[in-house]
Amino acid sequence: MKSVADMHAGETAIISGFTDEMLSTKLLEMGFLPGTAVRFNYTAPLGDPVCVTVSGYDLALRLEEASTISILN
Repeated sequence: MKSVADMHAGETAIISGFTDEMLSTKLLEMGFLPGTAVRFNYTAPLGDPVCVTVSGYDLALRLEEASTISILN
């Protein structure tokens, strides 16, 4: 299954769920709700973190966190 960490700049996808139950609570509180669109904006110069837009907010995520957010294409 594809995750936010697999996305490319400018790509938009729908969040389908999470693979890490412990981290999912933090992500839900940040606005990463299943069924919500997430847009991948860019990757930092050294490849980590990444910037995404979700629920109208730009957020920075570590690749480790982004890899736990499953998406539908």
